[in-house]
Formats: sequence, structure tokens, C-alpha cells
Amino acid sequence: MSLKSLALIENWPVPTAAAGAVRADGTVLGTHGPAGQRFPLASVTKPLAAYAVLVAYEEGAVEFDEPAGPPGSTVRHLLAHTSGLAFDEHKVTAPPGERRLYSNAGFEQLGDHVAKATDIPFGEYLRQAVLEPLGMTSTTLEGSPAKDGVSTVEDLLRFAAEVQAPRLLDPRTVAEAMTVHYPGTKGVLPGYGHQNPNDWGLGFEIRDSKSPHWTGSSSSPRTFGHFGQSGTFLWIDPDAGAACVALTDRAFGPWAIEAWPPFTDAVRAEL
Repeated sequence: MSLKSLALIENWPVPTAAAGAVRADGTVLGTHGPAGQRFPLASVTKPLAAYAVLVAYEEGAVEFDEPAGPPGSTVRHLLAHTSGLAFDEHKVTAPPGERRLYSNAGFEQLGDHVAKATDIPFGEYLRQAVLEPLGMTSTTLEGSPAKDGVSTVEDLLRFAAEVQAPRLLDPRTVAEAMTVHYPGTKGVLPGYGHQNPNDWGLGFEIRDSKSPHWTGSSSSPRTFGHFGQSGTFLWIDPDAGAACVALTDRAFGPWAIEAWPPFTDAVRAEL
């Protein structure tokens, strides 16, 4: 089968868009648009970076609760956006664990921490630990682990299949990353305002009952993933047994807030 709903990206007010969906067993349910074209991921880089950190954890290079980032913060705090670091500045604005302060700086410090622990530059570690084993040959990270990844729909479908049925990691590690850490923490979801609670796992945002949200009204509360300011998203809905990726070359804005939820609902209805 090939999902007809993926063609709805044709209606998006963007110069170029590509989308695809994949089941947990790796079956690609279809793609639409230039699925092999490389797009800047912006913050959809973070789930890839987080997965590399999980590999480093399983290899014994880092522990979730070892110190990392600002004083009192740990690897877990950085992954869950509760280190207290500001959004895009390496300055502390809250004590660790108190608020969900979505932080690019936190992911940059996380990348530095793993690089020191493994003695491998983080972009290279990501390549060796995640991209190469999954055959993600069109994906690169040169720069910030928070936002400088470049990839294709085809590659991200490989990643989404892996996250649903892990081969590189113990499924229990992945399950922990998809579980809410520091529950009840409130914070701002970029582009969507204050959320209470603002639930996150380890590097993945968890939908729960957030409203408004960039996924669909039919998306299960267990849905997790990420969106990026470059007009990109990746969601995985365990209840639907599938994941969906969309990449565009137009910055996130009101158009995306309007277009993405009905698109997701259409895809999910077809599953």
C-alpha cells in the first residue's frame, strides 16, 4: 500500500516538501516528493543526537546521572531540557530540574560532554554510532548537535524504523527515552507557548495531552518526536505502529501550525 494522504503536502505553501511513513517492521508505507533530497533539519537534529547519547550510555561512556552542563545538572537534565540553561545562550536561568527550558545550548553542552567522554568529535560519533549502522548515508552533522543536521526523508524513515524496533540499542533504553522525565514540569513549547505540564523524554518530546500541538488531534498521547524551525518534523505513534517524516524548505510559522495537524490526522486515519 502507499498512503494517499502523504500527497497532501502538495497543498502546503512551501517551495519544496517531501514526506514519508514507515511501520515498526521497517515497511515503508509510501513517500511523496523528493524523498532523496537533503534538507536542513533544524531541531529534528536533536532526536538523532539523543540516540547517539543513548548509544554512548549503553557503551558505558556516559551515565544518565553523571554531572554534565551547568553546576548540579546531569546528562539526564540536558537530554530532558531541565538543566536550567537558556534557549540559545550558555547561561543558567533556573536551577536544574525545576523548569522545562527548551535549550539548544543544553544539547551543545551534551555533545561536548560525549565528545570528551569518547574522545571522538560528536558529529563523527553520531556517524559511527547511528548513521552508518542504519545506512543513513545522506545524513550529516557538521556543527551544533542541537540544530545543524542535514538529512533526507529516506534516511529519517530508516531512523524512525529503528526507534520503533531497536537494533542498535536495548529496547528498554529506548523505552526509557520515550518516558516522561521530571513529570509535572512546566515550560514553553517553542512556537506553541506555555504548556503545563510540558512533557519530554530523553531528547524526544512527548505529546501527552498538550494543546495546541504540532501533531494531530487523533495522535495518541504516547506519540513522541520533534519538529524543527526549518519546517520539518518526525513523529512516532506507538499506538498506530507507524512513524511519519516531513521535510520542507520553508521556516516554521503559522502555515505549519495550520497545515501539520490535519495532515497528521489524514495519515493516521489511513493507517
